[in-house]
Amino acid sequence: MQTYHSNQPFTLESGEVLPGIDIAFHTYGTLNKHADNVVWICHALTANSDVADWWQGLVGEGRVIDPSRYFIVCANILGSCYGSSGPLSVNRSAGYPKKKKDAVLQELLPGYNTAELNDEGDTYDGQRWYRDFPQVTIRDIVHAHILLRKHLNIDHIHLLVGGSMGGYQVLEWALMEPERIGRLFLLCTGAAESAWGIAVHTSQRLAIEADSTWELPRKDAGAAGLKAARAIGMLTYRNYQTFMATQTDPDKEKTDHFRASSYIEYQGEKLVKRFNAQSYWLLTKAMDSHNIARGRHADIATTLRQIEQKTLLIGITSDILCPPEEQLLLAEHMHNTVYHEIDSPYGHDGFLIEFEKIGRILAAFLEQT
Repeated sequence: MQTYHSNQPFTLESGEVLPGIDIAFHTYGTLNKHADNVVWICHALTANSDVADWWQGLVGEGRVIDPSRYFIVCANILGSCYGSSGPLSVNRSAGYPKKKKDAVLQELLPGYNTAELNDEGDTYDGQRWYRDFPQVTIRDIVHAHILLRKHLNIDHIHLLVGGSMGGYQVLEWALMEPERIGRLFLLCTGAAESAWGIAVHTSQRLAIEADSTWELPRKDAGAAGLKAARAIGMLTYRNYQTFMATQTDPDKEKTDHFRASSYIEYQGEKLVKRFNAQSYWLLTKAMDSHNIARGRHADIATTLRQIEQKTLLIGITSDILCPPEEQLLLAEHMHNTVYHEIDSPYGHDGFLIEFEKIGRILAAFLEQT
């Protein structure tokens, strides 16, 4: 992982200004002499910039997005907890002098047991943002990507890729810098966050907010709430058929400790070990902000018609979070699209799992002149 540090003030859509930002990113392969082989992949909610790890069925040696052919870039999104500026970052504008951390935490939380709040190190060079990190939108995230693009001296992106929340970034970027982007590849995504998606995210945030620790200035704040939020999410990432096929108990005598319960508990605990509740809360708000027509003085259909790039769209039949009707709306109004629908039992998560089917479709799309 690499990190780009920008010391320039970064103005958010809200009008709030960050005193500078960090952008964590991975690159794979080499930029060719014509600088026309860039594939930029935008990740979804809880992923990180190491796309060769979480999408290894599509990215890597011998895969359809091969670093021997392409210069691949993936940046961790603003507001996340995987290296880019977010709730766990140090607030450079806080102005705290270097001093013992216990003293600082006692100032922040008088009466709390500071021994329980400390993280690594004996001194505290600045206050982490924690819950004070300002609200970000999808457009803010894309503006951070553009900063990194300029830092990497990339003038043209051959293929811009994103699934789910990553697709939100791709659509916004295509509208912000149409002259910089050649083709688009969108999976399980839409032109605006749906009322259903907003309701799901609100339910998840309510679960986090029900954890009385969630606003405390510590890395594990809201862990129990995050576990519950993940449980809600899992019900939408998969579906009835998937749970019936994989989590039904064969023992008809059971009255407790069901397989489905264990699975949900496990998924919640797994996320808690690798993610942060305050970032999760913040980024679900960012998803809710997504509407490509917002502030553009046109409706969604008219805004979509402004996107000229040749675009590959993939929907998944069993996706109940961002169902195929949302991709079909894109296909209807964008000028230059190819739409494929994959029959998969994996629901929304299918875009991370069905790499063989996706790979065949993408390979054919990339070979077209």
